Amino acid sequence: MLITTSRKPSKRTRSFCKYLNRIFDSEYVNRGKMSMRDVILKLVASNYSYAVLVYEYNGNPSKITIFNKEGNELLSMTINIALPEERINIKKDELSFKCDIDEMAVLEDVLISENNLDEESNLIWIKESPNDYKAVLEVFDNKSFCTGFKIFVKTFKLKEESD
Repeated sequence: MLITTSRKPSKRTRSFCKYLNRIFDSEYVNRGKMSMRDVILKLVASNYSYAVLVYEYNGNPSKITIFNKEGNELLSMTINIALPEERINIKKDELSFKCDIDEMAVLEDVLISENNLDEESNLIWIKESPNDYKAVLEVFDNKSFCTGFKIFVKTFKLKEESD
C-alpha cells in the first residue's frame, strides 16, 4: 500500500505514517503539493493496490481513508492512536492477521500481502475495545509482546461498490 497524508502534516502524523511504513508492506510518500489525482497516478505506477491517506485534526492523526487504483474510496475510519516509546522491530514479510470483528476483516487484504498464521510471526490483531471505541488494532512482535502501537477505531465505514 502507498501511504501519504493530508497536505501539511504535523510531526506526529508523519511519525504515525512512518510507523505504518515500518510495519506493513508499504511505501510512505511525502504528499507535498500532490493532488489526489497525482496520488492515484503514483499508486498505479507502483506495485501496490491501495493508497492510504491519513488526515489529521489539531495535529493528530484522526482519519484513515483507503482508495483503490481506480481512485474509488473503499473504506474510511476515524481513529485515535498510541505510538510506542521505542522504535518497533517488525519483519514486514512475517505478518499474520487476526480479526475478531467480522465487518473489519476486509482490512486483511489491505494491510498485509500474505497471511502467515505462524506462531513465530508478528501479529496484527483487530479486537473489540473495552472503551467507547468500535475496535482497537494492536501490533504484536514474534514473541507475542504488544509493541505499543495501537489504532483505536471510533467509526468504520465500508463503501458500497456500485455495479
